[in-house]
Amino acid sequence: NVHEKSKETFAGDWCTTGDQFHVDEAGYYWYHGRTDDMLKVSGVYVAPVEIENCLLQHEAVLECAVIGHDAGDGLVKPKAFIVLREGYDADAEREQEIKGFVKSILALYKYPRWIEFVASLPKNDRGKIDRKNLKQAGIVNRDS
Repeated sequence: NVHEKSKETFAGDWCTTGDQFHVDEAGYYWYHGRTDDMLKVSGVYVAPVEIENCLLQHEAVLECAVIGHDAGDGLVKPKAFIVLREGYDADAEREQEIKGFVKSILALYKYPRWIEFVASLPKNDRGKIDRKNLKQAGIVNRDS
């Protein structure tokens, strides 16, 4: 209910936004994503936005979103939905290339075990990626 959610958001003098940040030694704030989007992979919390930012560095990736996916073994691992740039083929070779790219930059447990190439990503009425819709698609396409 909305009242309970408001009580969670406004606790005493604090307003908890649900966003995860850390402050580095130089005093810079680093955004890690929404608390409710964090994935627990191999016992470690992973921010999907970190994986997404890495994927976006690949020349073939136009747009992407990462969610947690359970392939039926009870273990959550990253799954990426990727929109490719024009001129790039969505095939097994491209999938392996992108996985290798992420592995070369991030810790091994962070690379997406599954990549699903899509024509577009679902968006909500504010133009943000609709992760709930992607999670439902991930369940439907469990073996992707």
